[in-house]
Amino acid sequence: MNTRYITLAAALIFSSLGPIAQAETLTGWVTQITDGDTITVQDYSNQQHKVWLIGIDAPEKYQAFGNLSHQKLGALLNGRDVAVEWNKRDRYGRIIGKVMAAPFDSPCRNQRDCPKTLDAGLEQIKTGQAWWYRGHAKEQTPEDQSKYERAEFEAKIHRNGLWADSNPVPPWELLRK
Repeated sequence: MNTRYITLAAALIFSSLGPIAQAETLTGWVTQITDGDTITVQDYSNQQHKVWLIGIDAPEKYQAFGNLSHQKLGALLNGRDVAVEWNKRDRYGRIIGKVMAAPFDSPCRNQRDCPKTLDAGLEQIKTGQAWWYRGHAKEQTPEDQSKYERAEFEAKIHRNGLWADSNPVPPWELLRK
């Protein structure tokens, strides 16, 4: 087979991976929960990093369900080891990343090298603690976009969390007013 075609095929495959091809991974433990979509991770060299969970936007603290969203994320992540897959910072310097933790039922959940298969952002959406933030969709894999969209749909039809409200207002709509 011609090496030019192999090179072209490899380029097409890697370019289709999108943001994952250039992703970095931050590992550490969660030291602070700022709100329902923002945490602080301390890496193993003791540096602190603000992280906005990619693909979600949680109610602000002053909004209905804002405090509950904050509490739920705290119960999910506070003090736990995480791996943050990221490739972008926002205008405030926060890392925008997919935050992964070991599932609670994992026998090794308190060990640093335990497989991290629980997507914290997806969990926030499933329980109705956040909206799927489509503004991050282009940074998500097609698989994650599909999972997040489906989770929001399910939370909405089951009236989980913020969807129990008759007309929940997402934070990005408040900021436009």
